[in-house]
Amino acid sequence: MSTPLYIIGAGGFGREVFAIVQAVRESGGEDYDVAFVDDHPAPVDLARVAALSAEVVGTVDGLKHSPGPFAAVVAIGANSLRRRVVERLAGAPVTYPVLVHPDATVGRDVQLGDGTIVAPGARLSVSIRTGRHVHIDQNVTIGHDSTLGDFCRVNPQACVSGSVAIGDEALVGAAATVLQGLELGTGSVVGAGAVVTRSVAPGTTVKGVPAR
Repeated sequence: MSTPLYIIGAGGFGREVFAIVQAVRESGGEDYDVAFVDDHPAPVDLARVAALSAEVVGTVDGLKHSPGPFAAVVAIGANSLRRRVVERLAGAPVTYPVLVHPDATVGRDVQLGDGTIVAPGARLSVSIRTGRHVHIDQNVTIGHDSTLGDFCRVNPQACVSGSVAIGDEALVGAAATVLQGLELGTGSVVGAGAVVTRSVAPGTTVKGVPAR
């Protein structure tokens, strides 16, 4: 019997997560019975979910009142919204599996927190730690000895060098580069294509080459 898994969020990233789940199953991993949950799905997203032979079956509040245990993954790109969804599900009989696409590379001594998603092409080196509900998107590189806090996100093709500390709810934009040994503070944002050459204070947005 397959395990029920709800993907929270029917938008583009949610459907990418659906593909990750299917790839995990096809590679001999967990055989999940997948459905989507979304409070306000757009008509176009409903149509695109249906094209995957899946469906949106309810809302987050409905999921919270589920009578039995279930698994869920929060496939919402916005870090603060992802945190709020998890807070809404506090007390529910939910577990948050780690999803790693079989085309990703995860090295030795890498620990991934609950609900973490690693997309295809991502490369995680060695001795890396992530918090909960971290998104590591397609073709991202994470260097040795780096740490990623709860609810942070690294967008496609970003390169995080070794010994970088990324704070809770921080965002590293697509194709950005963070040089070795730096710290990105809680809630900080690195713009797409930026090159970060010095640590970034909490709540600060930087962009450009070098990032300022």
